Amino acid sequence: MPVIAPWPTARPAQITTGREDTDDAMAAGTTVDHLTETYRAHYRSLLGLAALLLDDTASCEDVVQEAFIRVHSARKRVRDPEKTLAYLRQTVVNLSRSALRRRILGLKLLSKPMPDMASAEEGAYEQLERDQLIKAMRGLQRRQREVLVLRYFADMTEAQVAETLGISLGSVKAYGSRGIAALRVAMEAPA
Repeated sequence: MPVIAPWPTARPAQITTGREDTDDAMAAGTTVDHLTETYRAHYRSLLGLAALLLDDTASCEDVVQEAFIRVHSARKRVRDPEKTLAYLRQTVVNLSRSALRRRILGLKLLSKPMPDMASAEEGAYEQLERDQLIKAMRGLQRRQREVLVLRYFADMTEAQVAETLGISLGSVKAYGSRGIAALRVAMEAPA
């Protein structure tokens, strides 16, 4: 897995442990410079830690950068400058866990069919019925097919169908009745 460090590093940063520096840091928290140097010096190891927990480089880089941002915003709570790296590592682990939880939850939600969705078998059966209906509709007389399509698929009233086709209301009823009877016979016949 190729890894690119954000800044070139020649050597790990030296952390001063003088008594006066420790007292100042404990009073004010970890300094921005110390946090930045620690991040630069240990970027690759933090990325390697994330890579052990996650599977793609982009996610690892995002986690490590997010860890730096979070520790940076909470640097006042890091009283001991020598624990800065430990805070960064723990934040990388926690963010990696969160990323994995989101992925798992997403997979669980995607793998469940929607409650109102038909199963694959039902969908295939419905497709076969539609194909059979279309075939049966093609076997009807032209006027029967026109009346049934306008009446049931276009959702027109009998009067609207009569007006559209230019036939009487009685003819619409007769063609519709005969067409439905013919469809029943065709749909019940073995294919």
